[in-house]
Amino acid sequence: MSIDPNDDLPEEFSAQDQIARSEQNIEVKLDSRTYDKEMTVVDNLGDEIDLDDLSSTLKSNLACGGTVKEGHIELQGNHTRRIEDVLVDEGFERGNIQVHR
Repeated sequence: MSIDPNDDLPEEFSAQDQIARSEQNIEVKLDSRTYDKEMTVVDNLGDEIDLDDLSSTLKSNLACGGTVKEGHIELQGNHTRRIEDVLVDEGFERGNIQVHR
């Protein structure tokens, strides 16, 4: 993935995708599933974002499993410490990411 020197976002993102990513108010929270398994939930991503593609990227970078359900991404395990950096690398604004630990 190459970076555009003018805006520090990967060149694969279209201008519309870059705007959509910069305007999202993302909420990351920790949830508990059966047998006390932790699940990191990424919500409020909006309709413009390809959730399947972002989910695949998050799973690869965080080395975990996960899925897309009902407009949000669920990742297996507690990734609240690292997910903000990964989302910023994907073009989202750090100030628009709210992580509930």
